[in-house]
This record gives sequence, structure tokens and C-alpha cells, in this order.
Amino acid sequence: MAEKPNQKSQLPRPNLWGGLLFVLVLIVVAIVAIPDFISSSQVVTWQTFERDILSKGAVEKIVVVNKETAQVYLKEEFKNDSSFTDVFKSPLWGTNHGPHYAFNIGSVESFERKLEEAEQHYSPEDRVSVSYVEQNNFGNLISWLIPLVIIFFLFRLVFQARGGGGTSIFNFGRSTARLLEQDQKSPVTFDVVAGLEEAKQEVKEIVDFLKDPERYTKLGAKIPKGVIIVGPPGTGKTLLAKAVAGEARVPFFSLSGSEFVEMFVGVGASRVRDLFKRAKEKAPCIVFIDEIDAVGRSRGRNAMYTGANDERESTLNQLLTEMDGFGTNTGVIVLAATNRADILDPALLRPGRFDRHIYLELPNQKEREEIFEVHLRPLVLAESVDTDFLAAQTPGFSGADIANICNEAALIAARHRKEKVEKQDFLDAIDRIVAGIEKKSKIISAAEKKIIAYHEAGHAIVSWFLDAVDPLVKVSIIPRGKSLGASWYLPEERQIKTLTQLTQRLSASLAGRAAEEIIFGEVSSGALDDLEKVTKEAYAMVAYYGFDAKIGNVSFFDSTGRTETGLQKPYSEDTGRLIDEEVRKLVEECYQRAIEVLTQHKQELIALAELLLQKEVIFKEQIEKVLGKRASAESAKLAVVKP
Repeated sequence: MAEKPNQKSQLPRPNLWGGLLFVLVLIVVAIVAIPDFISSSQVVTWQTFERDILSKGAVEKIVVVNKETAQVYLKEEFKNDSSFTDVFKSPLWGTNHGPHYAFNIGSVESFERKLEEAEQHYSPEDRVSVSYVEQNNFGNLISWLIPLVIIFFLFRLVFQARGGGGTSIFNFGRSTARLLEQDQKSPVTFDVVAGLEEAKQEVKEIVDFLKDPERYTKLGAKIPKGVIIVGPPGTGKTLLAKAVAGEARVPFFSLSGSEFVEMFVGVGASRVRDLFKRAKEKAPCIVFIDEIDAVGRSRGRNAMYTGANDERESTLNQLLTEMDGFGTNTGVIVLAATNRADILDPALLRPGRFDRHIYLELPNQKEREEIFEVHLRPLVLAESVDTDFLAAQTPGFSGADIANICNEAALIAARHRKEKVEKQDFLDAIDRIVAGIEKKSKIISAAEKKIIAYHEAGHAIVSWFLDAVDPLVKVSIIPRGKSLGASWYLPEERQIKTLTQLTQRLSASLAGRAAEEIIFGEVSSGALDDLEKVTKEAYAMVAYYGFDAKIGNVSFFDSTGRTETGLQKPYSEDTGRLIDEEVRKLVEECYQRAIEVLTQHKQELIALAELLLQKEVIFKEQIEKVLGKRASAESAKLAVVKP
């Protein structure tokens, strides 16, 4: 490939000035520090000097520096004296020629008077020679500046490493958004995005407007200023944004909401201003903010804890102003994604800022089939693999879950040294993702294994004879993940649930503990997970869905999430006590229904448990041999609960 003419000029130039400055600092350090390091005179007091040094006649001369410090030089013949051996040693080489000692004189008059009194009995030729010199403080000044310069360079290196070379202490408030120009298209396009037809149609209009604006403006239409994508985790919000980046022929800025938040006050607002300044220069363009809830949290929430002048709140205020304030952002379209739209500030979601809201949901069976087809393309598949079957086995799975299943299936096939990925590999991958990896090596006593078998058989019996419960697919007593056993169901894709369906599901969840009570006369702690799910669902039925006669047709559910961190409940103490009573009553009725079904089919319960102890894993076909066909409508009458 031919080299571009300006390629050489675009290469990063070595920082020669920085290197030269660094070498200069080292030289100055050497000039200032080495002499002091070599001499290293010992500091003493006047009393020590007079008693241990001057009295022995070891002083050759004294030099008074700046009328403050006296530097004492010893005679060469005393270097072998044991009293002065240490001060004659040089840290680097040979002999230290002085100064050997130093002390503070106080004042010149006081020093001369003390020295004269100490030498009053000395002859004139034995008296010490004293000289006075003046020295500038340049060395002291340099010794103060050098640490500051070194600290400055260290901070600069740290900030450059943190920002990949572009972020320094001087541009800390600059936006960290990554820019994709027209010649740097994202490899993801709308063809790769499967199962999001309505959402793709929404964002395609934005791309079409940027490609052909006259088609819309000639009718007086205005493109939305902002589009926010809302949906559960793994449903394709970021993937859809990548597709927009790949399809749009305009500059594309991308960053995360957490990149606005820093430990320094005002940095977030500064980065928002810088982001929109860069975006205006590149207009028309798209700005994508992923996980915008990091800065878009509703103002006033937890105000008593964070205070009104919170850094995140000032960042949000700046974002609101930039999106729709007195200034104009012509040609700048903001695309955002979040899975917590309930906690976002209402001012951020209003028309004029985010005009269009796109809601993503978990894919249905047809959409899951399309997603499977996308993720199965790079795999080497056996002929037994059917996308219709895989889509039917994965209700409630998101696009990210399906991608994970395909990857796990390929890993399982490779682990077993297969040439192709088979249907069983996908089933094993689904089981692993749902319940965890099998732990066949986990030691379980025979008594515990029997309890687990009857527990899981209880779930199977009640769910089999109550026709509103999801169809049973498989029962296992092999430990997986944190569970010691599991029952697999194939949930039907329902948009709403009736009272009968919910109560029958509660009975099926409590059937494991009910089976333990019927067979062993006591219950175990193995129903912890079941009780947790039953309690949450029972409270939802009573307090949210309005399924209780005493509570009535009221709901205390808050779809906005405003009461999540509230200190008060949305109902009185009496109502709360009534809710608790009705939940216990509902759970007890469902438990007794499970007891009743298991008592009627006790022989089937024993037979199914023994089959589980023998095979450890049984499937629908084997269950039908023991229990017969699924419960009829007559059996369903047993599940009706009167409110």
C-alpha cells in the first residue's frame, strides 16, 4: 500500500525539549547535591566544639559563612585519631578535606568573645585562624525548586498515561469522547442487528435525515434533537448505536455517562461544554452517551445526603442547557442509552431534549430465531441444529444471552473434541447458563440425596397436575451452581398473568417443602430459594396487582422509581399490617393446595422420586410414563382461589 504524502508529518514527534529539560535537571541536581553529599560536615554545638575539638588542638581553621555558620577544618595529622576517624571519611572516595564540623555562631560578637575566652591560655601561634566569607543562596533556592520540578514532571507523566497521551493536567476538563470520522465507519450495520425492527425503523429516520435532509425539511419537519433508547440489559441498546455509527455518514462522538464524573468539582460541566463545542464544529454529527443515568439521575433525589451543590447535579444542569438552552445546537443529535429510565430527571426526558423514546423489550420467539441465525453464522453446525427449536427453548432470553449460549455451545463441543456443534451442545449450554455447571463431584449423603429427590418430585407432581403452570421439561437432582436440584420449565410467552396462573405457580414453588413434610414429617432448609421467590411474588400480587379482596383494587407500585430511596412507605401502618396478613394467608392457602395435590398423588410422588434416585435426570417422556398425560381441565378446578 502506498504511503500517504502527509503520513510522515502525522507521526508523533519525540519530545526533545522534555528530554533536554530532564537532563538539565539532573545536571543541576548533581551540581547542588554532590558537593554537600561529599563533604557532609557533622553539626555540633559550641560546648562540644570547645570541649572535644578545640581543647585537643585539632582545629586548623574556622570559616564563618554569611555571619551565621562556622565551618571547622581539622589538621591532617589528626585523621588517624580515633576521635576524628568518622569525619575524615568521605562517602564517595578517599579523605574528607573539610569542612569537618559546623555549628551556629549566633552572632559574630558572641562567637569572637567565646573563642577569645577559650584561647586565653594559648600562645599566639597556636590560636585558630578565623575568616569570614559571604555566599549567595542560589544553591538553597535550587534545592527548593528541584523537588517541585520533579513533582511537576511526575504528575504530568501520570496524567499523560491516564489519558493515553492526550489527557494532561492542563486539559483535564476536556471531553474524553471518541470521534469516528466518515472514513472510520463502525463495522456494525443495521443488517447485523436482528430482532429490533421497530427500533431500527425509529433510528433509521435519523440516519436518513442526515443523508437526505431536504426530503424532510421541504415539508417543514424537524429532526428530533435527541433520541433515548431504553431497555433491559442485553437487549441491544449499544449495538443499535453502533449500527447508527456504521450507517450514518457524519462524525460520531461516543462516550459513557460516567466519563463526565470526576473527583474534581466542575470537571463534569466543563467536559459537557467541551463535548458540545467539538460537536458544533463537526456538525452535522451524532453524540452517543451510553449509560446516561450516571449523570442524568433526577435532581433532588437524596438531596439531604449529597447537598444541592452536587457535582453530578451541576453536570446534569450543564447537559440540560447544552441540549436545549438559549444557545443553538443545529445539526447536533444526541443519542443516549440506559436501562434505568425511571431514575432520570424529567427535564432531561421532555420534548426538545429527548424528543423520541425508543423502548426495547426482550425478544419474542420469532426475533430470537433471527438473533440465533446471526450468532450461528460463524459456527460449524451439525445438521441437527434447528433455530426454531433453539428459539422455543429460550423464552425470556435477551440477545446477549443468546450470543452467550452460542459461544458456550461451541466451547462445549470443542471440549468434547467434536468436529461440529450439535443440538445437545446447545441444550447443555442453556442448562449451564440457567442453572450453572454440573457438580457431579460434590459429595452428598444418601439421606440428603433422598430429601432432594422428593423435594424435586414434589415440584414436578404439583406443576404436572395444575394445568396453568408452565410445562415441565426436565427434573434433575445433580447439583448445579448453588442449587442441589432443579426442575426445568418452558415458560409460555404471556403478556399478562391471571390470578389462577399466579396462585398455581405459588403452589408449585411450595410443593418441594410440602413433599418433604408429607414423606419425612419435617421440612429442611432446601426450600430457601423457593420461599424467597414465593414471598416476593405474593407481595406483588397483594400490593401491586390488586388481587386481594381486603386491600381492594389499589396498587402501591411506583413505575417512576421515585419512592425507592424514600424514608416513608406509600401506605399507612395499618395498611402495611393488613398487607402482611394477606400475604401470609395467600401463601398458606397455596401451600395447603400443594399438600392436597401431593396427598392425592402420593404413590406417583414416591415412584417419581425413586426414578430420580435411580437416573438423577429425567425428561418429559419419562415423567409421562409415571404420571400419564398432563392434567385435564377437571384437574384445573382444584387450583381456583377465591379472593
